Amino acid sequence: MNRNATLGRKIAVAVVLLIVLLPFLWLLQMSFRPNESIMAFPPQLLFSPTVEHYAALWDDAFRSSFVNSLLSASISTLLALTFGIPAAYSLSLWRGRRKHALGFWILVTRMAPPIAFTIPYFLVYRNLGLLDTVTGLVIIYTTFNLPLVIWMMQPFFEAVPGSLEEAALMDGARPARVFAEIILPMVVPGIAATAILCFLYAWNDFFFALILTRSDARTAPVAVVNFMNYEGWEWGKIAAGGSLVMAPVLVFSLAVRKYLVSGLTAGAVKG
Repeated sequence: MNRNATLGRKIAVAVVLLIVLLPFLWLLQMSFRPNESIMAFPPQLLFSPTVEHYAALWDDAFRSSFVNSLLSASISTLLALTFGIPAAYSLSLWRGRRKHALGFWILVTRMAPPIAFTIPYFLVYRNLGLLDTVTGLVIIYTTFNLPLVIWMMQPFFEAVPGSLEEAALMDGARPARVFAEIILPMVVPGIAATAILCFLYAWNDFFFALILTRSDARTAPVAVVNFMNYEGWEWGKIAAGGSLVMAPVLVFSLAVRKYLVSGLTAGAVKG
């Protein structure tokens, strides 16, 4: 009975994985198809793979757009973690009556729809000369990721036993050293999970990148859409661009997968 149940679970997991991964696998194989076979009907299961779409894409302006996305997502994630982690730690130590209310209002700023901030950001950026700059994207991504970092990291800091910090302080350690050498190593899973979510938001953003950039700071998602035009859709480049856009997120997730699962699970349990 147990063996049949285990086999059934494995089959169910395999079916779910196939359903989830099928669109990505289809996109990947389409990026290696010659142009004439991409829209062929019925679909050709056997074809000679080609890298012409990737070569054409990398020689195009997509290369600079890819770098812009990588810079804006990485720098904004690093800044959000740099400022958000100490803020979350401070909030976890606060014993005030309005502690949870403050945490909720911090998160509320993240819930607002992006369209509500479009015109103010556009006008301010135009006056400051930040339109079509990576710096402008970094600022707006950091602004939106900061509440997320504070909200996600606070439960992890609250789960750290207070006795450890008290013992270190009694031994003469300074608060900064206690935070860096004792507290932070214990919340690494939470940092990894939070970093992934922040990077995903910045990397996948399309709306702000479309409104606040033109050509110099154009990001990869916007560049991929530009392959759809009135003269025809360049399906090969779209598929290749979509595959490249997924690559950094996949690499980042695999690099921290050991911490990601435990971090997301712990965050879900702590609420």
